[in-house]
Amino acid sequence: MVESDGIGKAAGDPDPGEAAQALRAILQTQYLRYMIITSWGLGLLATVGWKLALLWFVGTLAAGAIRGAVEKRVSARVGTGWGLVFPAVATATTAAWAAAPLMAWFSGAAFGHALGMALLVSGYVLVFAQLRSSPRQAIMISSPYGAAAVIIAGSLWGTPLFWQFLAVVPFTAAGLFVLVTMTMLREERIRAFQEHQAHLIEELEAARDKANAASDAKSNFLGIISHELRTPMNGVLGAAQLLGATRLEPTQREYLSIIRNSGDNLLSLLNDILDMTKIEAGKMTFEIVDVNVDDLHKRVTGPFQAQAEAKGLTFTAAFEGDIPAVVRGDPLRVCQVIHNLLSNAVKFTDGGEILYTVRGERTENGQVKFDFAVKDSGAGISPADLERLFQPFTQVDASSTRRFGGTGLGLTISRRMANIMGGDIAVESTVGQGSTFTFSVVADVVRWEAEKAAEAIVAEVEGGQSLSVLVVEDHPVNRMILEAWMNSSSHRSATAENGQIAVEAAGEQRFDLIIMDVNMPVMDGLTATRAIRAGDGPNRDTPIVVLSASARTEDHEAGFDAGADAYLNKPIDFAALATVMNRVGGGRPAVRALMGDETTARAA
Repeated sequence: MVESDGIGKAAGDPDPGEAAQALRAILQTQYLRYMIITSWGLGLLATVGWKLALLWFVGTLAAGAIRGAVEKRVSARVGTGWGLVFPAVATATTAAWAAAPLMAWFSGAAFGHALGMALLVSGYVLVFAQLRSSPRQAIMISSPYGAAAVIIAGSLWGTPLFWQFLAVVPFTAAGLFVLVTMTMLREERIRAFQEHQAHLIEELEAARDKANAASDAKSNFLGIISHELRTPMNGVLGAAQLLGATRLEPTQREYLSIIRNSGDNLLSLLNDILDMTKIEAGKMTFEIVDVNVDDLHKRVTGPFQAQAEAKGLTFTAAFEGDIPAVVRGDPLRVCQVIHNLLSNAVKFTDGGEILYTVRGERTENGQVKFDFAVKDSGAGISPADLERLFQPFTQVDASSTRRFGGTGLGLTISRRMANIMGGDIAVESTVGQGSTFTFSVVADVVRWEAEKAAEAIVAEVEGGQSLSVLVVEDHPVNRMILEAWMNSSSHRSATAENGQIAVEAAGEQRFDLIIMDVNMPVMDGLTATRAIRAGDGPNRDTPIVVLSASARTEDHEAGFDAGADAYLNKPIDFAALATVMNRVGGGRPAVRALMGDETTARAA
């Protein structure tokens, strides 16, 4: 009773997949076979006596056990030549079952004919129910029941019961036909649904592939833009560092600090451009680092204090409560939120005061709860507008004549960031009296005492040694900045605008250090580094520091594989470069050891 018909595909049977599925279904429910044998045996017991009933019961159980063993053996081999074996075995075992209606019919018991008919019809139903999707095999395996029916009909020949018996045949056939037809229709609907589902899956996979391709293209585009923006940022921040080493008035130094802090914020945002795909996927990552609260305060207030004063507004910043010196958090995300609140306050206030207050409150578990409150004296916001204030692409003044542009995403993004950090943004406003936005967040405290002021970054080497440095950089501003910084500490420097010129210079003159940009015309920095290492010139063992706007680990490894000894990211961190220069006296091993120490520290 199995759909091993798939084996004989050449004979027009269903495919091996259907046969295997039918066989597995029979194996999973074969215990029902023994329940039916037992019920038939009880029926025979009442008509033929216990001896014949027991003989049929034992014989049919043995046939069922043999059939089960064959089913299990061929279940994994459907489609490999076993298509005729199992139907033959199933037909032979069905013969044992077909003996039951004959025994009941010829028992001579008063209920014998009725029981024989019931067993005969139920035998057909059992076979066709199991093989309803393969009617040809059902006909073959049920042939012993047909033989039993012929024997019974023959015994009735010439009697009135003959025609009554034959009248049962179309009745039974119609029932079996309906069973098979309904099953085939249902399976056809299932097959159509599966085909439709497979088509939808293909379309979804195609859409996914297109989306992945678009995402990859966007990532490549963002990588190029990030690189191109880093180069001018190197000029801005490098010039600001050089300007900081000159004599400046206090006001000038304050403005210079604003330039550097704003540049650092922009640089951090550039570094996060490549994470935009994560933000769109709802997987925004936050960097948890030590944050100096005083430095954070200066980064936040500096740009907007100047903007407020330019509009004739009074900008006041104050600390209240318990304010720690250093906390753990993401300074970039915190600055983004507060910057948005301060930007809106300055933008929408025509006269009066901007009050920025940082309140700190110790919590029971040793953390600090910050409330960054921005209060303005603007026009205020009505209760109706407050309800839609944090909705995306929404502005309070949505008219075509509004005074201020923008996408209306600032507050929405700020609140989402605040929520992800475990905080929130609240607003209180009165029409005609201004508004107060409060960004609340909890942070872990690193230490409560203030930090010492950072020392100025100089290019001097310990012991006062003067180094001969080759600066290889295609951008003239970057070359000028590096050369000026070197000359400020009496180092001798030569410059090259591409890798080819650098290789030629390295073959003629001995240098103590080579600073090599990666992306350059004519010959890139990695190719030039390989050429210097492979040559016999005086700089074959000179320490080489590679500079690049890319901060990816694989780019660092590519630089080291080319023969570089250190890898610094743009904009140039002069403190890191000064540390490298102090290791030059120890040769390449000392510089490489410094990079190993920094890598270990970052991993820890």
